[in-house]
Amino acid sequence: MKTTVLKFSGALFLFLGMVTQVNAQDIVGAWEGKLAVQGTEIPLVFNVSMEGDTYTSTMDSPSQGATGIPMDVTTFANDTLTIKFNQASIKYVGTFAENTLTGTFYQGPNEMPLTLNKTVKTLPGNTALPTSDADLEKLANWDPTNYKYSVEDYFAKPKARSFSFSPNGTYLSYREKDDNKKNHVYVKHLETEEVTRVIEEKEELIRGFGWANDSRLIYVMDKGGNEDYHLFAVDVDGKNQKELTPFDGVKVNILNGLKEDKDHMIISMNKNNPQIFEPYKINIVTGELKQLYKNEDAANPINGYEFDKDGNLRGFAKLRDGVNIDLYYTTDGENYEVKKQLSWKDTFSIISFNYASDNPHEAYVISNLDSDKTQIYLYDLKEDKVIKKLFSNDKYDVSSLGLSRHRGYELDYFSYEGEKRNIVPVSDYFKKLHERITTKFPGYNYSIPDVTDDESKYLIFIQSDKLYGTYYAYDAKKDTFKLLYNLMPNLIESDMAEMRPITFKSRDGKTIHGYITLPKAALNGEKVPVIVNPHGGPQGIRDSWGFNPEAQLFASRGYATLQVNFRISGGYGREFLESGFKQIGRKAMDDVEDGLQYVINKGWVDKDNAAIYGGSHGGYAVLRGLTKTPDLYACGVDYVGVSNLYTFMESMPAYWKPYLKIIKEIWYDLDVPEEKAIMDEVSPVFHIDKIKKPLFVVQGANDPRVNIDESDQIVEALRAKGVDVPYMVKYDEGHGFAKEENSIALYKAMMGFYAKHLKQEVKQPLKD
Repeated sequence: MKTTVLKFSGALFLFLGMVTQVNAQDIVGAWEGKLAVQGTEIPLVFNVSMEGDTYTSTMDSPSQGATGIPMDVTTFANDTLTIKFNQASIKYVGTFAENTLTGTFYQGPNEMPLTLNKTVKTLPGNTALPTSDADLEKLANWDPTNYKYSVEDYFAKPKARSFSFSPNGTYLSYREKDDNKKNHVYVKHLETEEVTRVIEEKEELIRGFGWANDSRLIYVMDKGGNEDYHLFAVDVDGKNQKELTPFDGVKVNILNGLKEDKDHMIISMNKNNPQIFEPYKINIVTGELKQLYKNEDAANPINGYEFDKDGNLRGFAKLRDGVNIDLYYTTDGENYEVKKQLSWKDTFSIISFNYASDNPHEAYVISNLDSDKTQIYLYDLKEDKVIKKLFSNDKYDVSSLGLSRHRGYELDYFSYEGEKRNIVPVSDYFKKLHERITTKFPGYNYSIPDVTDDESKYLIFIQSDKLYGTYYAYDAKKDTFKLLYNLMPNLIESDMAEMRPITFKSRDGKTIHGYITLPKAALNGEKVPVIVNPHGGPQGIRDSWGFNPEAQLFASRGYATLQVNFRISGGYGREFLESGFKQIGRKAMDDVEDGLQYVINKGWVDKDNAAIYGGSHGGYAVLRGLTKTPDLYACGVDYVGVSNLYTFMESMPAYWKPYLKIIKEIWYDLDVPEEKAIMDEVSPVFHIDKIKKPLFVVQGANDPRVNIDESDQIVEALRAKGVDVPYMVKYDEGHGFAKEENSIALYKAMMGFYAKHLKQEVKQPLKD
């Protein structure tokens, strides 16, 4: 990145800071200005606050969607405000006079004038629309409090979670929550039992972390849910913490950890162009970057890279004409040739190279080129031919396999998801391990989230529809299990509801799968209210069997939960997936309605007491359901849902833009008159007059996928009709709520909303 300030193709060094007094309140607030950079004006907003005698500040860059970036130094003395961002060698010095700051912006050797004027800090969306916290609390008060389990019991984050061993098994890392609901990362030495807090969670959430090598951890964070992830690293003792990718407006993806190169890993970033990602080798100690390949054709970008265990780029997938995929492969490490020309609808992906083979071009691949369901093959990439079909299932797509690096990359197992997750052991070693685990924990799902490099220690995670989850440590040498942690010991299994797989026929004869979670009253023959819960995505996503906190909360209040894997859901083969293209809001909704009719016919639920609730595409399905079948549902809860297909497509993140043609093939193409008419038909915002049942709308203000305007539109339109629509907006969240306090507030309000509109005997709030 150049030191001329901001690299608008992607990397933006953000700066800020502020200071002490003319009158303290004169300098506190939002300051707006425009920085002239190479003929371009860049708007900046500096937000100055004061606690006691200490000033702090953050900065927003509206043009790049970056908000709340904290500065290192903020001082105000002798009418002069000084702001510093040390890591980027940035400083701003401005003199206060008549409500204006006149000063200079510095970055490295460069100096530019920057004048700031006092302004009112703007928030995303129409800030007049959200319902007040007091009114949302009144809504929550409709829900009784005499239940055995509270909302917090289901949605407070576990006291500790996310356990993993260091590669050599010396340490155990995990997250632990403090009294302020901050989830810090700790490392425990397994012999001395010494515990060290290595990562402190502050205002921004730690979105994920893991071991880079035996002595260093990595973690990622974004800003308020905007999904522009930055990569950080820290030593096992909590020292040498470093932001490795300090490029604002840039998103990092982790592509490969390099077991054979402990100080490096491979990432991708949209640093040079916001629309496309390029691969880099990054030093996790110094942050030094080496770009490994250029992705310069934004119209036909590379959208997937294949590196081997040594960090060599062996191949990549390149988009062509927006809807086709060319697979490139190299046999000499320098020249890349097209090996396959595919449609974007085809599946052909490398799981891993076969390092147990003498043939360096041998790989395990998942493919549906010769079948409806994806299958696993051993494949020769140089010769472009199948060596052997290894595994398939007649009913379901197969999804993955396991290899043992310790045992020379021996093939251990295959797995796929049917009604439940299925693991099929292959190697003699894993057959014994599988038998040991399933005998110890019969009837439960298990997974292996971690294993040490020498396979002496395993982490086993056990879960079911009634068990939130427990971690066990398995000592392979001693053949012993030790309970490591029960994530939610307060939720007693015998009190939880059963999640039952269901299968039914749609109105046009298609076989549809799903799940029904039934409260005890339904098992006793009562017809109960039901929450119909379409999943997000929608393409390629599916609901799965296991512990679902939402469904369990609903069951505790006497509601059933229906989850339908409607056409376009993943895991059921290519024909089923593609049968939902151009059917979002149409036949996909028919499947949901047919699933509701199925559970009504089974006598489990009350046909007059059905709500519809969902997030993302599920939120869209709520709005579509209330407009498509206005009498079917008693009420609806729309959580970060699309309301207008036109504005949805116009407001996508920059890195989605190369795939707009594909999105149009899945949804609808406004340039095709017949499909434009369908877009009008299935965009709920154009059918407000059909909504006659209560609606609760929920939105994260920083959502990069479903812009807040999608929710604002529906709320404004309904309120213009005089409809009372409770509207919850959280300004520190994105596509779904990640902060514990926000999630709890959401579900409390949601349960009050259901109590008010589903349970007919309730006529007034239970609490004032």
